[in-house]
This record gives sequence, structure tokens and C-alpha cells, in this order.
Amino acid sequence: MTALSPDQSRFFGGESNQAREMAESFGTNAERYDRARPSYPDDLVQRILAASPGRDVLDVGCGTGILARQFQALGATVLGVDPDARMADLARQRGLEVEVAKFEDWDPAGRAFDVVIAGQAWHWVDQVVGATKAAQVLRPGGLLALLWNAFEPPADLAEAFAAPDGRALPGSPTPARPGPGAEAYPGLVAGLGAIPCARAVDGMEQAGAFDGPEQWQFGWDRHYTRDEYLDQLPTASVWSLLSPAAQQEVLRRVGAAVDAAGGSFIMHYVTVAVAAARTGAA
Repeated sequence: MTALSPDQSRFFGGESNQAREMAESFGTNAERYDRARPSYPDDLVQRILAASPGRDVLDVGCGTGILARQFQALGATVLGVDPDARMADLARQRGLEVEVAKFEDWDPAGRAFDVVIAGQAWHWVDQVVGATKAAQVLRPGGLLALLWNAFEPPADLAEAFAAPDGRALPGSPTPARPGPGAEAYPGLVAGLGAIPCARAVDGMEQAGAFDGPEQWQFGWDRHYTRDEYLDQLPTASVWSLLSPAAQQEVLRRVGAAVDAAGGSFIMHYVTVAVAAARTGAA
């Protein structure tokens, strides 16, 4: 991602240069991102479509199209918007129509959608501006659905999986330490925390164009081999903030820990969605 609002900078503790570096890191190896990043529960995708008035979907911060392809597989027509041309290029190769722009600046050109989604991306969007724009492009009753994957490694691997500065790897730029309301997701603050969800709800409410937001949770597990997990680590947004030496130390420590655990492990995920329907008559 290419630029941050003052609101986003405050979310990252005012370190706007670091936040920008994190945001721009995803496209440096789009192939790895597409290969290694986790997907989302199909049951959640089905629930989102069932709650929407149709199957025209706008994917904000679509990246390489990981979430979009799951909607396409269920018969949805998806348009992606992403500010990173490198990610967009790969998404197009995977069969997704993508327009390159920041969502706040993107021109919908009169188009309307039944669903606006964002997978592991809405924290890069100005919360109020983004929610307001989503409402403008949604048909009456259309759904804004924002998804994040929270993760919890096995207890015997948790310490080894932390970055040298204490931040969680891999995942969103939110801190490993729980924020207010994190008790709703016990143990799963490592990749998420309550901060993005709370900010998303606040943005929807300030936009004044949505029914009361709901939060949906879907738990699931993924088996990782040592090499699969080490492949995913550099896709974390905080990775770009680590020195090369620190990056190698994380890979060494994590690889050794997984080897000691038998060469593979089960990661427990909870995908949390914040969803709200657009108000207004047709």
C-alpha cells in the first residue's frame, strides 16, 4: 500500500515512515504472498453471500486475489481494487479484474455492488472515509464485510514464533499484546488483537449509513510443514522492519523449534468478520 492517512499513522503509534514501509512490503514478492498466505473459511464466504442481495463483489485491498478467488469459486463476480500494481498484476494473472488505486481515491464510475469485502486489508484504509465510500457503492441492503485472520500457534512454539522486538509473526501490524475487548478472542491476539475490529465498527458507525455491525467468528486449523511456515514468515508486514540479521535469526529460531516439534505443526486460526448492511431504500 502506498500512503497512510493521519488516522492510520496514529494507529501505528505515529511512526508513519515505518507504517508506510510495512504497507509497501507486500508486493516485493507477490508470488510468495499468493503462495503462502492463508485463505479464509469457505463457510464464512458462503455466509457473506447469503446475507447480501446479490453476487456483485468489490474486493478492497484485494492483493493477489486470495479472498476474491474464493468468492469467484462460489459464482460471484468480483472486481478488485489495490494500490500496489505488483500485487494487481499477479491477481490479473490468476483471473481477477483489478483496478490500481487507493480505495479512498478510487473512481467507481457509477458502478454499484452487492458486497464490499476486505481480507486482512481494511486497517490500511481510512476507517470513516472507507466506510462512507463503501456505502456509496453498495446497493441498498448491500453488505460491507471486513475479515481478519487471527492465529494461535501451539503453546510450545509461541515464544519461538515471536519477532525479536516482541511483535507477532506473521500477520497484521497489530501488537501481540491484547487491546481492549480482546477477551472476545481468547488467546488469538497474536495475529489480530481487537484493535482493527473495534476501529472498523467505529468507522461504520461514524459513516452513519449502516445497520448495527455484527461480528462473526469461524475457527479452523491449518497444518504447516517447517518449509511452508518459513515461506510464509517474510509475508508479514512487520518483516520489513527487521534487520537482515534479525530476519535470519527469526528463520533460524522458528525452523529449529518446528524441527524439535517433529517437523510440522497445527496452527489454529479464527477468522473474524465485521459485517454491516447498508441502510436506505432502493
